[in-house]
Amino acid sequence: MPATEVDFYELLGVERTADGATIKSAYRKLAMQCHPDRNPGCADSEARFKAISVAYDCLKDPQKRAAYDQYGHAAFTQGMGGGRGGPQADFGDLGDIFETIFGSAFGGGGRAKARRGADLRYDMQVSLEDAFHGKDTEIKVEVSVSCDPCSGSGAAPGTSRRRCELCGGHGKVRAQQGFFVIEKPCPSCHGRGEVIEQPCRACGGEGRVDKVQSLAVEIPPGVDNGTRIRLSGKGEAGPMGSPPGDLYIFIHVEQHSVFQREGTTLFTRVPVSFTTAALGGTIEIPGLDGETHSIDIPAGIQSGKQLRKRGAGMPVLQGRSRGDLVTEIAVETPTKLTARQKELLCEFRETETGEECPESQGFFAKLKGAFGG
Repeated sequence: MPATEVDFYELLGVERTADGATIKSAYRKLAMQCHPDRNPGCADSEARFKAISVAYDCLKDPQKRAAYDQYGHAAFTQGMGGGRGGPQADFGDLGDIFETIFGSAFGGGGRAKARRGADLRYDMQVSLEDAFHGKDTEIKVEVSVSCDPCSGSGAAPGTSRRRCELCGGHGKVRAQQGFFVIEKPCPSCHGRGEVIEQPCRACGGEGRVDKVQSLAVEIPPGVDNGTRIRLSGKGEAGPMGSPPGDLYIFIHVEQHSVFQREGTTLFTRVPVSFTTAALGGTIEIPGLDGETHSIDIPAGIQSGKQLRKRGAGMPVLQGRSRGDLVTEIAVETPTKLTARQKELLCEFRETETGEECPESQGFFAKLKGAFGG
């Protein structure tokens, strides 16, 4: 049945809410069952293989999947914005047309190019302390790797692939479309340029198998939300021995109980007693660097005042300098007083002239002026 008549999710046997890993796993399982190399001469298997390939090509791409979820198959027909970029496009891209008309100056004329494996993404949570100091860690990720029994060739051990006779190893065949000569993937080798007569049993002719790998990762000091670490060649293995893709690790820094971060600046809010705020003093703050940072409190400081200490913040990623530590002061009013403390405060209040708190005095002066005394 043509792919346009079947829901892509139903075709792959997954829910519409399935994540990328689930969709990929379902496709791999069906592709191994229906692969033409495992079912030679079976037109139904070949048609189903093409259908699930079209479905997977759409659902593995976030943009195509979003368009399909909103508009269905109509998203990839003319007039709905899909056009030639949709999963049902019959023609190759304009590069194929130019290659056919103008020759190998545009990259044509050779054998079918090896298709590089897909890049993968891994999201990693790290603490603010780890983001400050950096760390060496290990992650486990399920990834397609080259099949050992066939060394990634897809052919059963002791056998080899042969050049496709229909396309001569180019992976494409040409068809006349009016004025133009259009190149399409070869229906015999499915664009690979080679045919496997005896597929490897371990990988079903794909040349790769899924495997959980342990990978060493170095987190450098100064990483922030969105920092991307690239592990070259640790992505999906390419089909039939093609080069692998890359693995990208995206960093997410967890919230800290004391410090908030903005770039390389660390912020913290520290409550101080009203006597320290009035008389001045020194407070000490343990830093992420393991050192104790002394902060001088000037006499008469008010709540909300920020004090900055240079070079006591986060390290600059791949640099040698550090940001700043900003301490916001919160003056705390005592809630439990002894009789003697209350007596002393009453004596202090009797000596107040209003000049001790000029901001308060100025505010009430404005009120009197605004409302006529």
